Amino acid sequence: MSIIADTRPAETAPARAVDPRLKVTGRRVLRSEWAKLWSLRSTWITLGLGLLFLLAFGTIAAFRYKSMLNSGQPMDPDFADATTYTLALFGVPFSLIALGVLGVLTASGEYTTGMIRSTLAAVPRRLPVLWSKAAVYGVLAFVTAAAGALIGFLISNGVLSGTAISMSLSDGGVLRGLLGVGVYLGLVGVIGVALGTLLRSTAGGISALVGAFMLVPLLMSLLPKSWRTDITPYLPSNAGESIYSLHHAAGTLSSGAGLLVLLGWTALALGGAAYRLIRSDA
Repeated sequence: MSIIADTRPAETAPARAVDPRLKVTGRRVLRSEWAKLWSLRSTWITLGLGLLFLLAFGTIAAFRYKSMLNSGQPMDPDFADATTYTLALFGVPFSLIALGVLGVLTASGEYTTGMIRSTLAAVPRRLPVLWSKAAVYGVLAFVTAAAGALIGFLISNGVLSGTAISMSLSDGGVLRGLLGVGVYLGLVGVIGVALGTLLRSTAGGISALVGAFMLVPLLMSLLPKSWRTDITPYLPSNAGESIYSLHHAAGTLSSGAGLLVLLGWTALALGGAAYRLIRSDA
């Protein structure tokens, strides 16, 4: 009996074509992040709070100024140099907290619920998830903040119409400054997303955000004056305020320089988040 071996090459199964409807693209990742963001009740609530803070605190400050003006009493020193513009933007720090916290939640919430595993299984390259989250929320925060600043300015200007500090949108730098508020808070939102991705903890991300924008500037008073003068303008909060300020005092950054510094902080936060997203398991 003889054994004849079949030396013919085994037929390979034809490669299965990838269904174009299932292919991961940047546009589809953006759409998925947009859908996830709007599916959360916290998105509506926190965005509403961010907008409310801009409108309410600016309006209250304008009415407060007008009541002191009509009372015949000496003006409060805190309002001595006020303008319609500065009063209208009185709520920016409070809106910063709301929009920054939502940015953290946008990323950290998926780690808390475990949904991040499904997200990264659908987008194995990982980084498009971070870029999409940052882009979607950054644009949303910008639109919310810019709209709130514009409407708040119009309300405050209406309250203070006829007073010496009344202004209009056509005044030099006003419209640019109001858009600058949107840019500032939009970048704060992106930094929040980056911190949520980097720390993977809602409490940790919020603490880091509040510490960077609220506590660190207060701690600068503990430093020697020469150090404080050199460091303070480059803090994220001070650089952000320079973006929308109409008048820049000595020792502060110009609007363009402030924007570049804040962009640098944003890039640093995103870089750290990207590194951990690639190097660590979900």
